[in-house]
Amino acid sequence: MASLAALAACGGNSCIGLGSCGGTTVTPNVAISGTAATGTAIANATVNLSCAQGSGSTLSDGGGHYAITFNATPPCILTVSSGGMSLHSVAFAGGTFNTTPETELMLVYLASQLGTTGSGLIAGFSTSSQYQQVLGSPSDVQAAQSAVVTNLQQHYAVTLTAPAFLTTSFTVGQAGVDSDLGTLAAAGAIGANGMPDPAAISLLSAAGAAHPLTTTSAPSSGTGGAGSGSGTM
Repeated sequence: MASLAALAACGGNSCIGLGSCGGTTVTPNVAISGTAATGTAIANATVNLSCAQGSGSTLSDGGGHYAITFNATPPCILTVSSGGMSLHSVAFAGGTFNTTPETELMLVYLASQLGTTGSGLIAGFSTSSQYQQVLGSPSDVQAAQSAVVTNLQQHYAVTLTAPAFLTTSFTVGQAGVDSDLGTLAAAGAIGANGMPDPAAISLLSAAGAAHPLTTTSAPSSGTGGAGSGSGTM
């Protein structure tokens, strides 16, 4: 993992970060870490980070943990890929940002608030100042996180013990974020393939559409708010 993270500046035959490396030395300035899991660790997976400016890539370890320090400007969309499965998350700053089926549903909710789909949000992120503004807003992302918890608890009649699933450090096999994933899988919100069940996706899509965000024309700063809306169906 260390060798891949080192590529975030310049090394070998690759350049990951802002602009072209050329012969210059780039100082990594953003550190993002987290855990990729579905109730079991997503081990040895590729973790790609696409940011408002810059990008990077690393691998998760055997416990699903990943960490990278690279040259970029958040917000960033994280994509964890293993086999035929891909899960997504968002980092509005440096720090701990996990990738789980819950974060996938959070992006579904945010996308619907913005009048698009999860795939549309991801595809348009690099060129849309509106998308970057919302994903760079801690208040908007945290409101979406709360909406995911509320909707899942009400619809599936479960109790989730780690409502801050995006930014809470956790270890697979321990109580908290990981045990919540097991609870959701047992309730049918997460499929056998580790992805959110289509019914859960539809639930959060409808909830997000019912609480649209209104944004200003100001570019994303990573700290501003974008509008209103978190809620349940």
